[in-house]
Amino acid sequence: MSDDEGKEEKELDLSSSDVVTKYKTAAEIVNKALQLVILECKPKAKIVDICEKGDAFIREQAGSMYKNMKKKIERGVAFPTCISVNNIVCHFSPMVTDETVLEENDVVKIDMGCHIDGFIAVVAHTHVLQEGPVSGRAADVIGAANTAAEVALRLVRPGKKNKDVTEAIHKVAAAYDCKIVEGVLSHQLKQFVIDGNKVILSVSNPETRVDDAEFEENEVYAVDIVMSTGDGKPKLLDEKQTTVYKRAVDKNYHLKMKSSRFIFSEISQKYPIMPFSARALEEKRARLGLVECVNHDLLQPYPVLHEKPGDLVAHIKFTVLLMPNGSDRITSHTLQQLQTTKKAVDSDPEIKAWLALGIKTKKKGGQKKKKGKKSDNLTEAEPMEEEEEATNGAASSAP
Repeated sequence: MSDDEGKEEKELDLSSSDVVTKYKTAAEIVNKALQLVILECKPKAKIVDICEKGDAFIREQAGSMYKNMKKKIERGVAFPTCISVNNIVCHFSPMVTDETVLEENDVVKIDMGCHIDGFIAVVAHTHVLQEGPVSGRAADVIGAANTAAEVALRLVRPGKKNKDVTEAIHKVAAAYDCKIVEGVLSHQLKQFVIDGNKVILSVSNPETRVDDAEFEENEVYAVDIVMSTGDGKPKLLDEKQTTVYKRAVDKNYHLKMKSSRFIFSEISQKYPIMPFSARALEEKRARLGLVECVNHDLLQPYPVLHEKPGDLVAHIKFTVLLMPNGSDRITSHTLQQLQTTKKAVDSDPEIKAWLALGIKTKKKGGQKKKKGKKSDNLTEAEPMEEEEEATNGAASSAP
């Protein structure tokens, strides 16, 4: 690497205030988009309509940013809106012709992302279509995902290792009598890279291994937690449900079918790097062309996976900046009130100790920041800054 390349690389991490601003701008947009989508999630609402509204909002809001720059800035959807219900684990973002609707008491997972100049903010949230507090196993699985996310927030910090996070979220899952869903990875984020090489593995097993890694200052991570009341071993039931793909930039192949070449050319022009939904392509031609592209590894599919009928799945994902003054969680949404059957926080001293860890680094000789209003749940967009607040917040989330 030349000195110029090294200098450019350094300028594009969180040591640059411009980069931090772009991450936070993307986060603000996706947080608002998530709020919009939650409001649209009502019984009998068509899932595809809600997904399209989420994507349209992100495109519109991102498109209004950085318009007057001399150099064109790429911006828009970093991950298409997905709405996965009950035992569906993830990535359900149906085609326009799909008639699937939401129903009362559905456990709804919303997953989406925005980027500004390739700086990505992603978020996932779980919402139940009901009035009043969520109880029973639905509350348990959401509580497990949320508590694991809060523990991970405190352990994804400089000096800690990825395996520390894996071990901790396992302990949280067991405390709620839930299982972590296999195959879910939390990735480091870089400019135009949604799946960086530094990875946190949710479930370690012989089939899935990742390199040991240590978190460092000025890194960014998408922390991805998926919990299930089932066995945590989801299956692909119907390949036709897969609609989300990402261009594999390091692969080449001369496609044989005309429809494949047409679709791949369109994808390369419109979605050269970020994941996209096939809904944005002409459906009949896309169906034919995408198969050959996937078969020859030109596209990476994001399959729609299922737990067994009757199982419930919860998904929490957030973006965190590892700043010099501590961890800055920039995407989130407050949960509904939960009445869990498991008192995980109160009953396990190790989980309680993790949740009591501070998120921000205390300033030497400086005054404490004014404390904000505390929530009944550990889900505030603004992280707690003092260890005392973190302890109090952890206690308040117990049922």
